Amino acid sequence: MRRLMRDGQVKKEPGMSWIEVKDEVHTFIVGDRSHSRSREIYAKLDELFDLMYKAGYAPMVEIDLHDVEQSEKQRLLRYHSEKLAVAFGLIATPPGAPIRVKKNLRVCVDCHTAFKFICKIVSREIIVRDINRFHHFKDGSCSCGDYW
Repeated sequence: MRRLMRDGQVKKEPGMSWIEVKDEVHTFIVGDRSHSRSREIYAKLDELFDLMYKAGYAPMVEIDLHDVEQSEKQRLLRYHSEKLAVAFGLIATPPGAPIRVKKNLRVCVDCHTAFKFICKIVSREIIVRDINRFHHFKDGSCSCGDYW
């Protein structure tokens, strides 16, 4: 299957995430820097990752991206579309307001874990609708019970 994908015979749908702020939909893809506030978004993510590491977070590099170097895996995982959308939500919405993100694919294990850390660190509810279900992250846990 990987060979078919590599040879271009099977295409994987790119992951995309959306967040609506002030009646405007903002779209993100992995590593996206096209947003007008991308500098702020990336700075917010870097700040969150520093806090998450101090709280015990470790990126789940062994789970995905099998054909990529370790350092590149960490970079790619850090900038998944849903993480970018959540970071934007944190800088663009009022303190205490829930963050609502829509994802066109299943949320990955690393993002799921990261959101449990982030919601606790920032004391905000994060709601992610992926292809399978709604995930309500609050106080360091998810409504799915880590089964999705």
